[in-house]
Amino acid sequence: MAALTLYSCAVEKYIPEDEKLYTGAEIEIKSDSIIENEPQLKAVLQEALRPKPNSKFLGMRPGLHYYYKMQQEKPGFLNRFFYKRIGEEPVYESSVQPFEVEEILINRLENRGFFYSTATSEMIEEEKYASAKYTVTVPSPYRIASYQLDSLSEPFYSEIKESVANTKLKPGMRFDLSNLKLERERIDSELKQKGYYNFNNGFLIFEADTNQYDKKRFDLFLRLKNETPAKSVVPYRISKINVYPNYNVGTDSLSNEVIRFNEKNYINGEDFFKSKYLDPYITLEEGQLYSPQNSKNTARRLSTIGAYKFVNIQYKEIDTLLTDSLGALEANIFLSPLNKRAIRAELQGVTKSNNFAGPGLALTYTNRNLFKGGEILNITGRVSYEVQAGGGDSGGRSSLELGLKNELIFPRVIFPIKINSDFFEYAIPKTKTSVGVDYLNRTKLYSLISGTGQFGYLWQANRYVTHEIIPISINYTKLSNTTPEFEQILDDNEFLRRSFEQQFISGLNYSFTYNGMVDAGKTHQFYLNATLDVAGNSISLFGKENEEGTNEFLGLEYAQYAKGDVDVRYHFNFAKEQTIATRLFAGYGLAYGNSDVLPYVKQYFAGGPYSVRAFRIRSLGPGTYTDDGTNQSSFFDQTGNIRLEANVEYRFPIFSYLKGAVFADAGNIWNSKENEALPGGKFTSNFLNELGMGAGFGLRVDVQGFVIRFDLAAPFHDPSQEVGQRFDFRYDEPIFNFAIGYPF
Repeated sequence: MAALTLYSCAVEKYIPEDEKLYTGAEIEIKSDSIIENEPQLKAVLQEALRPKPNSKFLGMRPGLHYYYKMQQEKPGFLNRFFYKRIGEEPVYESSVQPFEVEEILINRLENRGFFYSTATSEMIEEEKYASAKYTVTVPSPYRIASYQLDSLSEPFYSEIKESVANTKLKPGMRFDLSNLKLERERIDSELKQKGYYNFNNGFLIFEADTNQYDKKRFDLFLRLKNETPAKSVVPYRISKINVYPNYNVGTDSLSNEVIRFNEKNYINGEDFFKSKYLDPYITLEEGQLYSPQNSKNTARRLSTIGAYKFVNIQYKEIDTLLTDSLGALEANIFLSPLNKRAIRAELQGVTKSNNFAGPGLALTYTNRNLFKGGEILNITGRVSYEVQAGGGDSGGRSSLELGLKNELIFPRVIFPIKINSDFFEYAIPKTKTSVGVDYLNRTKLYSLISGTGQFGYLWQANRYVTHEIIPISINYTKLSNTTPEFEQILDDNEFLRRSFEQQFISGLNYSFTYNGMVDAGKTHQFYLNATLDVAGNSISLFGKENEEGTNEFLGLEYAQYAKGDVDVRYHFNFAKEQTIATRLFAGYGLAYGNSDVLPYVKQYFAGGPYSVRAFRIRSLGPGTYTDDGTNQSSFFDQTGNIRLEANVEYRFPIFSYLKGAVFADAGNIWNSKENEALPGGKFTSNFLNELGMGAGFGLRVDVQGFVIRFDLAAPFHDPSQEVGQRFDFRYDEPIFNFAIGYPF
């Protein structure tokens, strides 16, 4: 491979005899005075250089090499593949036009106030290569002496004068064309917010006057172009608002059914979406001055309902109402619904370290407008079956899980006291309710029935921040049909018994999310999710102590604990579709009061396709615990109340929808108290030496955000091994992971 890499850079022999490969240019700046931000100015000039030389990697030109290889009669599959990905046509000296570049450099300097600059160039030639050197002589720049607004007619003069008063252009600033363009855009934006519907920044023009000064200073004047249309300097008000709640694109929007509600016309939509539920999402009002911001707010709020695929707000000028001082607009809000009903199927396959494997199927029915108020109903049914392969006493065990969950989301706040929706400027909070039941049967061991119920709110505070608070969260589990074998397992593991005994969980959950990943074009992206889960505090006020010394509510022993998680992610997008993704996770659960151990369903696990992928799901830890096969409870997932994890992944494109990745994971779980049934699982200061670590590679099929992921990973640090034997890259024992979506 090294030989191939070195060979790929030997491009000299392909360069034609009458050509020299262009390797780039350098710029030298000469000035008789100190230049402010000279490195920034040099970067601007460097960016203006043309043409760009062929790219280099570690001093080599692989893209150019594969171009030359493609010119051969039989380039071969690998050469064709790499040429398609990174191939570049050669840039020769003959394609360089120094005089044109000099003019561009002078233009860039003048745009930044360095008038009367000069530029010279020379070509530096070697045997097979050539480069350019440009020298620019830069005099002291012109600076602003004053910034004034030219005379205009009222009331437009007062409006624009108020905007100019907030300018960032100050006396002493260097002339800069880009700053003048930003100033025009700023004024245009502020005027739009004041109702000037037909205005645009192209109607503004700057003029500089240097006649009064002899030391490179100038007065800056802002005025309107002479050909500016009269209606551009007139504010517009919204005189009429038409809402089409059930609009089909490409059809005639005319209808005879018009319902007047809260000074808006709802046309042909009452049977689809009730006006009283839709109206709070619309921030536009009749009599209101035109404002692009109000339009954006309305469009965004309507899009968050979840019932519409398109939200289109169009304005129509009412020419008959136009005067010299005021114009009128008709606002038409077209809302195109999604399909009201949908069914989604998801098929999964799971393998575990205890030789259990099996399929899982989930079906979800969705109704996106249940009560004609944008309510979303999701009904999900799940079934999964696992069987344990192997001989002896363990063979023949199986696990059957059935689940049904009903989730109803209201796109508004349901609360005993009415809350004004105007308080929520960015988005109206949603009310979430859910009820679910699960049945789990593990042959030769037990059956478990669990029921859950939740009521809470989801609120997007701004583009990045989301809050979710669940003040009512109830979970009930009932263990039944236990076998003597399972009772013996519980007798041998008191922690496991206690985690099953507390059947009732009542508490609240809070989640804070900052999602910078929504800015897909940014080089640096951050994500933070912090959750808090507290149970048993409020219900303890009604608890009654039983004969065993623990408290019960309605005859059920309830859990008391606090659990907090932090999930931090950082993505570095350094090239097209190439990303280095990192993740840190930390979680801790504290049992107190009525509990001395977290409920089994609230404990952490490690390993699997969304964790440390070199270990099978729920097989890593706790700590240095080793399952030697003699522990009867090995059927159960290895869990703990502390979890730490770190991941790093390099993602890159292969071709079309197929993507690739190389990754490394590290993590583990621990218990804060020693569990005799899981020796070595207690958290200590030596936790770094107890991390499970692995590395691998993966393939992903990414079709418009829907990702099917295949990862193959092998461990290189296994904490379950003896000290001194933990570092061992077992590449011949890889773990295959199949999952939907990226891991982080």
